[in-house]
Amino acid sequence: MNTEAQASILLVEDDASLAEWILQYLRGHNYQLQHIDRGDQVLASVKQQPPELIILDVMLPYKNGFDLCRELRAFYSGPILMLTACGEETDEILGLELGANDYLTKPVRPRVLLARIKALLRREAVEPVDALAQEGLLQFGQLKILRDAKSVFYRNELIPVTANEFDVLWLLASRAGQVIRREALVTQLRGIEYDGFDRSIDIRVSRLRKKLFDNTEQPFRIKTIWAKGYLFSPEAWE
Repeated sequence: MNTEAQASILLVEDDASLAEWILQYLRGHNYQLQHIDRGDQVLASVKQQPPELIILDVMLPYKNGFDLCRELRAFYSGPILMLTACGEETDEILGLELGANDYLTKPVRPRVLLARIKALLRREAVEPVDALAQEGLLQFGQLKILRDAKSVFYRNELIPVTANEFDVLWLLASRAGQVIRREALVTQLRGIEYDGFDRSIDIRVSRLRKKLFDNTEQPFRIKTIWAKGYLFSPEAWE
């Protein structure tokens, strides 16, 4: 299975001609693209519909890419690939220090852009985004998840979950704020290709929502992103 196919990408670029060829090129490789051409609209868009990757220009009207990168990292954990017309090493270092995962200097070569996107998406598919996840602990507000003990505590109360439910929760929480496709969940948790009919993951998520006091009609803690997958909301655990 091509794990990058159909991934959602937000392109933030005010150069109309550059944006047009990037949109056409990446759509031709089966990515879903959304385009914004001004900086002040980005944060609200990402909060409403988080993409799986952001391509972020530095020089933007109303708010520059460096400020956006810093502000995005307060709630968005997916990969950010920065673009700039400036090749100064100090700008590259600044972008990476503010939370960018990678950096490309214009003029952008199509095949290089595609290779960087694929590498970032592959990395996100197998690595937890929170450094604490590698140490076996995730905490969001009053929710604490302990990997080795397969234990979940909310407001200091132990939440009884099965091993299968825990595996789903850990995978979603270790990529908090990022959409995880159902195909990826089935592949990683069951070791099989998703056939379009398997509902085992949906059942586990439904049970988790009930145990974690989520709204089963309009979930706000483990959200369903239509036609894509699930998103663990890191700010919903006070």
